[in-house]
Amino acid sequence: MPGLVLFGRRWAIASDDLVFPGFFELCLRVLWWVGILALYLMHREKLDCAGGALLSSYLIVLIVLLAVIICAVSAIVYVSMKGTICNPGPRKSMSKLLYIRLALFLPEVVWASLGAAWIADGVKCDKTVVNGVIAAVVVSWIIIASTVVTIIIVFDPLGGKMAPYSSAGPSHLDSHDSSQLFNGLKTAATSLWETRIKFLCCCIGEDDHTRVAFSSTAELFSTYFSDTDLVPSDIAAGLTLLHQQQDNIRNEQEPDEVISHSPEPSQDADLDAELENCHHYMQFAAAAYGWPLYIYRNPFTGLCRIGGDCCRSRTSEYELVGGDQLHCHFGSILHTTGLQYRDFIHISFHDQVYELPFLVALDHRKESVVVAVRGTMSLQDILTDLSAESETIDLGCEVQDCVAHKGISQAARYVYRRLINDGILSQAFSIAPEYRLVLVGHSLGAGAAALLALMLKSAYPHVRCYAFSPPRGLLSKSLYEYSKSFIVSLVLGKDVIPRLSVTNLEDLKKRILRVIAHCNKPKYKILLHGCWYELFGGDPDNFPTELDGGNQEDLTQPLLGEQSLLMHWSPAYSCSDDSPLHSPSKYPPLYPPGRIIHLEEEGPSGRLCCCSAAQYSARWSQESEFRRILIGPKMLTDHMPDILMRALDHVVSDRAADVSCSAPEASRVHMV
Repeated sequence: MPGLVLFGRRWAIASDDLVFPGFFELCLRVLWWVGILALYLMHREKLDCAGGALLSSYLIVLIVLLAVIICAVSAIVYVSMKGTICNPGPRKSMSKLLYIRLALFLPEVVWASLGAAWIADGVKCDKTVVNGVIAAVVVSWIIIASTVVTIIIVFDPLGGKMAPYSSAGPSHLDSHDSSQLFNGLKTAATSLWETRIKFLCCCIGEDDHTRVAFSSTAELFSTYFSDTDLVPSDIAAGLTLLHQQQDNIRNEQEPDEVISHSPEPSQDADLDAELENCHHYMQFAAAAYGWPLYIYRNPFTGLCRIGGDCCRSRTSEYELVGGDQLHCHFGSILHTTGLQYRDFIHISFHDQVYELPFLVALDHRKESVVVAVRGTMSLQDILTDLSAESETIDLGCEVQDCVAHKGISQAARYVYRRLINDGILSQAFSIAPEYRLVLVGHSLGAGAAALLALMLKSAYPHVRCYAFSPPRGLLSKSLYEYSKSFIVSLVLGKDVIPRLSVTNLEDLKKRILRVIAHCNKPKYKILLHGCWYELFGGDPDNFPTELDGGNQEDLTQPLLGEQSLLMHWSPAYSCSDDSPLHSPSKYPPLYPPGRIIHLEEEGPSGRLCCCSAAQYSARWSQESEFRRILIGPKMLTDHMPDILMRALDHVVSDRAADVSCSAPEASRVHMV
């Protein structure tokens, strides 16, 4: 639903968003009105005291005022329940009702102020009556304060500029004026987002890298959100509908209809070996997070185990390890990896924009020099993630079109300089020259480790990389193909990050527009059923959310319902390819690194309130299976490193058990 227009500006709320807040206020007002009425009827004879007339007048006027407000709120809730997201016609009287409701705040504020003043004068009446009036005054001010906070939250700083055009037809603007308007609003939106990001990241200071990251992130956000007339609840409803639509499609498919790709025999043969390697090296990727993840995984014993390292001064054992800002991290790293002090070459927890913490260790079990890069854990890391523009990288190889994610490639280049220029790798291989180089990381660290492996491939031909839950929008197509020979990625379930790229986000936006444009249910019903479905499961609603047939990709114009959710002056309205998100130079399609092992959840998808342990199976997958963002309650939790470690533990142990059980059977068959 297009944003509500009041007082000549657009607000970040729609006319069908007032059902739940209105119902909550209505219940509170009714209970309050009943309480005040009961207080007045039961104790009015006790108001014959000094100041009692004022209190009596206060209660009578308050009862009448509350009754009027209850009627106004009831009308707002009733009207807000009408229509659908894309059909606001039945709610056309909403603006008038809101003007009436806002006008009622003036007498409410005045009366609450008078009540507070009269109580402050020290009225000498029955204590029960005085306490009741005090409670009424307090509740009045709480509701008034809540209303002011709500108004601040739904205030759209760009609403004054967007309101005159958000509902104007395309015939009102020619192409030149439309382009000028879009560019002007995009510039204003970029400035606004940059201000917001600087405010949120005010504690990290500013340098050249930080300023570039602020600018890149603000441009990405402004570009993504500036061409649609959606409010946050529309997006929530769209995600709910998409999840149920996905489950409907999955339920309708026969087992042999489920999309799958048969792996090559060589891939199937080494799946167990690579899973065992992933299981081993995931410990290093987790150790790179330091003490926060260790204590999160061991909430009852973790602090006791590493507490001594936090308080202990640096010993001679610590001095054997190069690095900075170790603090409590070293103890957690030792416990997580099971290594000794002498096995570590360098540990750095220096953290800035485009500069990631990492560790270098000797893994004698696998005879490897392990470089583990930390994933996202700070605001600086988030800014690195969101610097999603593409840039060309020089790898010194014959691969054409060497393009990668800008923020992550900058972070990988920083680690590369530290490893090479500071002689860290030279020191490691001087101790163990026969070992091979292995790079690992999780999330952002996985992307940086993959790019670092590409940078080091020429100097270390036998380099291997294990990327756990890497971002999809990382490598160009040619680099993706090139990386298959030495990089393995591991993805769990519906994890959103390995499906996350600028291209996929644009696809998700289009799917949200389409799915809510074709839904014929009011928003409050969609959200209510969606909450129940996410928590407790059940049958997904069979909403008419998509066009029948397979020609959806051939559409050249947005459907009528979708047009109501687009700004008429935006390039997407006419399906123009001028959108910056379609710019092949700035945001080209990017791919995940290497071959992909997918740990899929067996059986029905788990729910948020389900406590049973999930079962997973492992298989080789193609990158094409991650071209769409899947919606579900586990799309975020499947990305957590502790969840991934538990799933990997179960998969490796189950496959080992299957092998051990099949071996005796094979022996018996051979004997027969």
